[in-house]
Amino acid sequence: MEQLTDLKAILHSKRANIYYLEKCRVMQKDGRVLYLTEAKDENYYWNIPIANTTVILLGTGTSITQAAMRMLASAGVLVGFCGGGGTPLFSGSEIEWLTPQSEYRPTDYVQGWLKFWFDENQRLAVAKNFQHARLGYLQKIWQKDRDLKAENFFTDDHHLTAALKTHSEQIDTATKVGDLLLREAQLTKQLYRYAAQSTGQGGFTRDHQATDLANGFLNHGNYLAYGLAATTLWVLGIPHGFAVMHGKTRRGALVFDVADLVKDAIVLPWAFVCAKEKTTEQEFRQQILQKFTEHKALDFMFEQVKQQATSTLEPSPLGRGLGEGKSL
Repeated sequence: MEQLTDLKAILHSKRANIYYLEKCRVMQKDGRVLYLTEAKDENYYWNIPIANTTVILLGTGTSITQAAMRMLASAGVLVGFCGGGGTPLFSGSEIEWLTPQSEYRPTDYVQGWLKFWFDENQRLAVAKNFQHARLGYLQKIWQKDRDLKAENFFTDDHHLTAALKTHSEQIDTATKVGDLLLREAQLTKQLYRYAAQSTGQGGFTRDHQATDLANGFLNHGNYLAYGLAATTLWVLGIPHGFAVMHGKTRRGALVFDVADLVKDAIVLPWAFVCAKEKTTEQEFRQQILQKFTEHKALDFMFEQVKQQATSTLEPSPLGRGLGEGKSL
């Protein structure tokens, strides 16, 4: 019974839900966390299964009570305030993450991370490992996802294969992080071009401020990936400032590094597919979350971060799994 009532019984990497809420009030009622929406004639209460939730994003027109935050913290749920549609209202804004502080995080992962982080060459090596993992994940997902194949995304396409092979070779020859960032940007442009051509949107140009569906869906999906990345780092106890790619002075840079592991494989193609089909924002969000779950994106993030953090350490005393167990 104790395990059944433990709000942390489900590991973060196995939790099924990410919520984005608009124009509602999040509150605690009868020992549950609910969100209230107001209709013309009556109000509606909707339950949030917090023990099976990793992230809650609060968009425009939302509020949350202190009692609800206390329950969310006890379940280890990350809460973020953000702009409309899950993206910032202004380009300079960041999601403000509220992380539960009622418990201590594990120490072995942050110690392992800091052991290499202050050495520039080792930091570059980890950045290269992340880039190779990103490529491998993209190839794996695009190769086995039947829905993507039905939308003309094929890993054996000549141009795509050449681009991925070239980028893989360039990763190994990079001598500094700036080179990796430049080559990553070049590959992403090629992936945009490939996705636009596959979905019949040849005139696409990436613009974070643009209002077209493809750019909007890319922004929205990326922020969902940031939620998974922030959750991964919080659970493992690694501060967001110790980035390996995005710069030592950028706020939350390690979140962007970890999110990049899955963005190209899942968010990028489905942003173009959903833009072609003119789906609603809610339908796009449901599609992305379904694919995150189907392809175990959160598991993959945990696996890669743990691997880099413990590569020079003895086996973790937390044993098998993702290090999210009772020691937390």
